[in-house]
Amino acid sequence: MKPNILLITADQWRGDCLSALGHPVVRTPEVDGLAAEGVLFARHFASAAPCSPARAGLYTGLYQMNHRVCRNGSPLDARFDNLALAARRAGYDPTLFGYTDTAPDPRIMSPSDPHLTTYEGVLPGFSVRQLLPEHEKPWLSWLRARGHTEAVSRDVHIPKGAKPGEITRDPPSYGAEETQSAFLAGELIRWMDEQDAPWMAHVSFLRPHPPFVVPEPYNRLYEAQGADAFARLPGRDAEMALHPYLAFDLPRQQKASFLHGAEGAVCDWSAEEIAELRAIYHGMITETDAQLGRIFRALKERGLWENTVIVFTSDHAEMAGDHWSFGKGGFFDGSYHIPLIIRDPESRESAGRVVDHFTSAADVFPTLTDIWDLEAENSLDGQSLTPFLAGEEPAEWRDAAFFEFDFRDVETGAAEAHFGLRPQECNLAVLRDAEYKYVHFNRLPPLLFDLGKDPAETVNCAEDPAYAGIRLRYAEKLLSLRARHLDQTLALTTLTEKGPVSAPR
Repeated sequence: MKPNILLITADQWRGDCLSALGHPVVRTPEVDGLAAEGVLFARHFASAAPCSPARAGLYTGLYQMNHRVCRNGSPLDARFDNLALAARRAGYDPTLFGYTDTAPDPRIMSPSDPHLTTYEGVLPGFSVRQLLPEHEKPWLSWLRARGHTEAVSRDVHIPKGAKPGEITRDPPSYGAEETQSAFLAGELIRWMDEQDAPWMAHVSFLRPHPPFVVPEPYNRLYEAQGADAFARLPGRDAEMALHPYLAFDLPRQQKASFLHGAEGAVCDWSAEEIAELRAIYHGMITETDAQLGRIFRALKERGLWENTVIVFTSDHAEMAGDHWSFGKGGFFDGSYHIPLIIRDPESRESAGRVVDHFTSAADVFPTLTDIWDLEAENSLDGQSLTPFLAGEEPAEWRDAAFFEFDFRDVETGAAEAHFGLRPQECNLAVLRDAEYKYVHFNRLPPLLFDLGKDPAETVNCAEDPAYAGIRLRYAEKLLSLRARHLDQTLALTTLTEKGPVSAPR
């Protein structure tokens, strides 16, 4: 019997924030339980950031260098295959709960189409059961129907009795069973009861994405941690001196992106305030974990657990105070290391396995096509993870993580003006293995971190003569990787007297 497919993303969930991986603070019992029955990929990385580029990699199996979704608002080229379209070819009606942050290709749409005014479009191929974009209006109306007359705007995220922008552990007016995650989980469970054939659902949780606020008991679940819990230099000035990009980016981060109604720059927050926000973020993770448990219990109660493939991951991670920063982007691991757990009930022999090989968000799409016994309709950068699910070791596998970040600003040109660069020069690429991390900028200085000596990424060795050979070796490896992953869709086909001949992708 064809399995059900449940793809879960929890926006901005850090890859180290799993108690199954030994996090010293965060408790994630429901996700830990999923890992005990599935495969946990401990070195899993997003292929890009922020939301739209990261999700483009997840949904298409392509690196940013090929899908070219550079920023939120960059259109996804309509010619690319994706996991929703492939699911339709496999006989599913893939159904969305939440959002995909996919800006549509404007070349195939009317100029007056309102979808061209937002990056929060829907990935082609998905049916939508419950949309929940960033304005959260469907959730707010649900809260009002439950008697929350105050839920008329996103001001509902300001804790009761608090001033806008105040850092406090006080809860919002909505309770733990009324969060955005609870709302989406309930809609998914109700939909499952309507299905009479194998199904595919994608539930895309907003949390633990900011604003940083969470109901009781999660608001006071964790204590604020000391300075030693953060990967960063002693002060912001030292952090910004590490690289010109950091000197540009850190002062531009705005509090309003992380606390609803706040004003001013993130640089104004003290170390103590940052520690409080991280503790709230950890509470948001455990709150989302609880709603995942609700979904898992519903599957078991309905007799669906043993016929449902579950993929749990995030689009990208969250700096959460590391390097005096919040959000996602740049080049630090805090933005790109994300969780991935896959539970396939047909692969019981791999239950509880932890994979230490480097894996990429781009691997999810080819894994699903492998499960469906399909071929993608264009060349992919990712590789199927099914050998790991079967308890095997692939004959060939990558030895490093690769991810990219594009900091162009087509609308305002801010980065371009600051650095004197063209938009296509405002980018970086990272090659990161177990020993070193090399960051290549277009026309800005590179970085090299010796991760064995400096796992917190605080010392740039790129200009150290003792590391010159290592820097050259990693630059060459990065160049070779990029050359190897240039789009091969038609490059592997040649026309002959007998017609087209194609090599394996």
